[in-house]
Amino acid sequence: MTMTSLNETHDPALRSWVDSANAPECDFPIQNLPFAVFRREGGEEEWRGGVAIGDQVLDLEALQRLRPFIGLAAEALEAASLPWLNEFMAMGQSAWSALRLALSRALRVGASGEADFVHCLVPMSEVEYGMPCVIGDYTDFYSSIYHATAVGKLFRPDNPLLPNYKWVPIGYHGRASSIEVTGQRFHRPQGQTKAPDAGQPSFGPCQRLDYELEMGIFIGAGNELGVPVNMAQAESHVFGLCVFNDWSARDLQAWEYQPLGPFLAKSFASTISPWIVTLEALQPYRHAFVRPEGDPQPLPYLDSDHNRLSGALDIELECLLQTPAMAEQDQPAQRLSRSSFRHSYWTVAQMVTHHTVNGCNLQPGDLLGTGTQSGPAPEEAGSLLELTCGGKQAITLANGEQRTFLEDGDTVVMRGVCAKPGLPRIGFGEVSGTVLPLRQ
Repeated sequence: MTMTSLNETHDPALRSWVDSANAPECDFPIQNLPFAVFRREGGEEEWRGGVAIGDQVLDLEALQRLRPFIGLAAEALEAASLPWLNEFMAMGQSAWSALRLALSRALRVGASGEADFVHCLVPMSEVEYGMPCVIGDYTDFYSSIYHATAVGKLFRPDNPLLPNYKWVPIGYHGRASSIEVTGQRFHRPQGQTKAPDAGQPSFGPCQRLDYELEMGIFIGAGNELGVPVNMAQAESHVFGLCVFNDWSARDLQAWEYQPLGPFLAKSFASTISPWIVTLEALQPYRHAFVRPEGDPQPLPYLDSDHNRLSGALDIELECLLQTPAMAEQDQPAQRLSRSSFRHSYWTVAQMVTHHTVNGCNLQPGDLLGTGTQSGPAPEEAGSLLELTCGGKQAITLANGEQRTFLEDGDTVVMRGVCAKPGLPRIGFGEVSGTVLPLRQ
C-alpha cells in the first residue's frame, strides 16, 4: 500500500460544470467529492451511495446504470452505489483513488459526459441521509492534550495528566449501536450518580449532559487478526474522516469511570456528519507533526519521517448551540467555541498503528473517535465541561439565557472545514443533534 500524494484532483484551478460547486464558501467543491448514503426525503426509495458536488448529490446508483467508467473505477462505482459503503471501503486506496479521479474528470468544466451526468444530480435540499456504513466496532481516543489537561485540572489540580498520557494513545472501546447520522434526537439518559457529600449513590436523570467536539476516522481496508499495521501503512487503511459528536453524561461518568472507564455515560448516543471526506481530499491541508519542547518523542513504532513532516491535519472545527427559545424566535445557533484538529497530540496514523500493534484486527467501516478536540486557549474548548469550568461558570448566550450543561430541547451543531490561502475550502457539512426530555 502507498501513502496518498497530491495529484490532478487537487488542482486549485479546477472548476465544475455544477455552478454551485465553484462558490467560494461552498463546502463541496470539485476538489472535495466526499461520500455519503442518501435517498430522497419523504419517499420509499432505497438507500444508495452519493457524492457531494456543490449543493447537489451525485446519485451513484443512477450513475452506475449509465456504465460511464471502465476498469477499477467501474468496479469501485458499483460498490459505492450500494446501500452501505463497507464493500467500497474494503476495496482499498487504489479503488478509492480511481473512482475519485474518474468523478473529478467527469464533473469538470468541459467534460463530455455532462449531458448524462446532470440527470444523476439530486438537490441536497431534497434528500435525507442514512448511516454511511455498518459500524462493526467503535473506539474513542483521548488525543487532545489540551482537553485532557483541562479536564484533569478539575479533578487533579496538582497532577492533571496521568503518567502514560504523553507516551501512549489512550482509548476505550465504545458502543457502535447508538451512533446515528446528523439529525439524531435522543432522550436524556439516566443512571447512577453520587454527590461528593452523599453516603450512597442515587438513580435518576443526568443533570450534567454535555457534548464533545471530535473527528471520526473511518477505517477502509482492514488488517488480519494478529497482523499489526505499521506507521508506513496506517494511512492506507483510512478511508476518510467525518465530524463527530460524542455526547457525554458527565455526572454518570464521574461515578462509574473508575476502575474500568466510560460505560453508560457514553453509550446512549453519538452523532456523525453524513459526509465522509476522504483522506486523499485532505492531502493539501497537512501540517508538520511537532511535539512541544521538553515532551517525550513518540516511541519508534509510533514514529516516521512522513508523520513528522505531514502527519497533522488542519481541520477547523466549531460548535454551536440553539436553545428552544432561540428556535421559537427563528434565531440561528450561536457559536460556543472554535478549535482545530491540528492541535491533536496524536495523529491519525499513530492512532491506527497503536490500535493494531497488539494484533487487533480493524474492519471496513470501523470508526475511531479522536476524543474531544480542544485548543490551547480557553475559548477553544470542545466541551461544556471545559467552557464552564466543570459547571461553575455559566455561559451567557446572546438572548440572555445561560447554560452550564445542556437542557431539554437544546440542539448542538458542529462543523468542520479546511481553509488555506490559494486552496479551495473543503467542508464536512454539519452534524446536529437534539436533546429530548427523559423518556417517561
